Amino acid sequence: MPLIALTGGIASGKSTISARLAERGAVVVDADRIVREVQEPGTPVLSRIAEEFGDAMILPDGALDRARLGAAVFGDPGALARLNAIVHPAVRSESQRRFAEALSQDPHAVVVYDVPLLIEARADDPWDLVVVADAPAFLREERLVRERGMDREDARARIAAQVSDARRREIADIVIDTSGTLAETLRQADALWDRLRRE
Repeated sequence: MPLIALTGGIASGKSTISARLAERGAVVVDADRIVREVQEPGTPVLSRIAEEFGDAMILPDGALDRARLGAAVFGDPGALARLNAIVHPAVRSESQRRFAEALSQDPHAVVVYDVPLLIEARADDPWDLVVVADAPAFLREERLVRERGMDREDARARIAAQVSDARRREIADIVIDTSGTLAETLRQADALWDRLRRE
């Protein structure tokens, strides 16, 4: 079972690539989805977040106030480190469970871990291949403003807060250039899939 890490900065086109690989037959494990699930009401992770950051982080319906928590840790490395120490181990454990489940169902499955924070949290894991979705920061900024309605300053700040594109490229086995058309990105994703099936 090849285990592929797919990463990229915000608005880099990573989700487009993972969706295409899923269409072709890959088992995609989505780190962001796991993060949301391990923080659902009643989970140990949510309880620990409330202990660490205060009950104000919990909405009246018992759900996490993601916007408030995001504002509390954004630009504060110490607070972010405390949050990551709570969330990352739970995400690692659940993702490993899903990898094992995919392998048990099909020993020849291609498993793609769609993970924004690969360098921050999982760079040293034994991936068979690290794939990076790559587009220049100015283009990703435009996408955030145009497609997500983000204020330009916010978009710039979000990009600046992430690991640099150069650092991502350093760990990449394959770089998929997403700065062109959608068709060009999909063509590269298809070429990756064909390579994975051959190998």
